[in-house]
Amino acid sequence: MASSTSAMQSILANPMIRMTTRSRVNQFTIPSVYMPSQRRNSSLRVRSMAEEPKKQPIEPATSASPVTPSAPPPKPRAPKVSTKFSDVMAFGGPAPERINGRLAMIGFVAAMAVEVARGQGVFEQISDGGVPWFLGTSVVLTLASLVPLFQGVSVESKSKGVMTSDAELWNGRLAMLGLIALAFTEYVKGGILV
Repeated sequence: MASSTSAMQSILANPMIRMTTRSRVNQFTIPSVYMPSQRRNSSLRVRSMAEEPKKQPIEPATSASPVTPSAPPPKPRAPKVSTKFSDVMAFGGPAPERINGRLAMIGFVAAMAVEVARGQGVFEQISDGGVPWFLGTSVVLTLASLVPLFQGVSVESKSKGVMTSDAELWNGRLAMLGLIALAFTEYVKGGILV
């Protein structure tokens, strides 16, 4: 069954095969399936552009020399991470979303903690001296996030167990949404959430 399916797929996918338009009718007056004509295009030539593998000379083994086991192949090294500022801070680079996510995680937890402890909403916290705290935290976390990236350390290389780089991205995204939802809810409600 599988071989007949693959044979039909190769026949139908082959551009060299021309489908005929003749129809045969069997004894029940039902047209049978069109049969392909296997006419070949003789002017078509296929050439390989691949390089031939380099041949390594084979050294004859002498009976006096001991047989040494071959060393295991070296482990492939991970591709080198770019440390250019334009690559690190690019739109799809490793820094922007991580830094924003880390700031959002800290901001969401801090906003909820102050709201529960003091009864102040997000907008009150910002107007009541929260801007210097925000700027200070942003500078410290941005620098702490950029230093390893400029040293060539990838975030994925530090992922272990539950604390993976994907989990950090998702937690950051959820924290960004949570912080916006908290501010929007307080704005619509006209007061604090809790």
